[in-house]
Amino acid sequence: MSLALVTGGAGAIGGNVSRELIKRGFRVVVLDNLSSGFKGNIPKCRFINGDICDNKVLKKAFGYSPDVVFHLAANFANQNSVDHPEKDLRTNGLGTLRLLRFSRKNNCRFVYASSSCVYGNRPGSLREEHVSASLDTPYAFSKLLGEQYVNFFHANFGMWTSIVRYFNSYGPGEYPGRYRNVIPNFISIALKGKALPITGTGDETRDFTYVQDVVEGTLLSAEKESANGKTFNLGSGKETKIKVLAAKINEITGNNAGVEFVKRREWDHISRRLAYIGKSKKILGYNPKVGLDKGLKSTVEWFKGLR
Repeated sequence: MSLALVTGGAGAIGGNVSRELIKRGFRVVVLDNLSSGFKGNIPKCRFINGDICDNKVLKKAFGYSPDVVFHLAANFANQNSVDHPEKDLRTNGLGTLRLLRFSRKNNCRFVYASSSCVYGNRPGSLREEHVSASLDTPYAFSKLLGEQYVNFFHANFGMWTSIVRYFNSYGPGEYPGRYRNVIPNFISIALKGKALPITGTGDETRDFTYVQDVVEGTLLSAEKESANGKTFNLGSGKETKIKVLAAKINEITGNNAGVEFVKRREWDHISRRLAYIGKSKKILGYNPKVGLDKGLKSTVEWFKGLR
């Protein structure tokens, strides 16, 4: 039986990755400092509460001899990085570097969870080679820095690596909050019967991807030999306007308060976001199955269960 180390395993994606690994017969070690994750997301497995920048913590984690590392821990996300840029750089830069060094020493496969934010404000369907040199937030800088470290370890040391770029993942396990994503925040507000705040015009688009599809793509990126040294988009391949998203959530929750338009955040210049997933389909066999309507209904039901 193989052993997987999942950093950020108390997050929505990390918790679901860990749970799926256990279903598939893996032993799992979760490493998370609970700065943005939740204990309730961690399945029954070995849990280490610690910082990925702490060598003592990493020595303990790698003492279990993992075969594969899923590096999902991060200082999340854009607004948080604007408010706390040094913490962002330390976690997403130094933390990734230290994990790579331990993984190399222990001959582990290494899957790095990156973000669609590395594309900046490029229009159209985003292919893996469309990385931008003009990025908007420290989070985008540091996630791209992490990718560069991963590529360096692959090219210079022959280390087995793959990179997955997440596009607006959503689903059970993701809680609302100041630094959280739009869907959990919209659902939380809608269930309180309040108007959903839209920053901008509402015509902005995002590629919303259900968490279980993201999990499947993440695991495929570790399983497929052809994934070694490559980068993959994990999105739905469909874009949705924010005002359409808001209308769907209001309808599902029975919220009659509608929406309100508020000032756009100063750093947010992204008007469109759409993943090209042809490469992921061809090499990984990635095939997102859960449409937005079904995924939102499932997520709303999960929220209602928290009450």
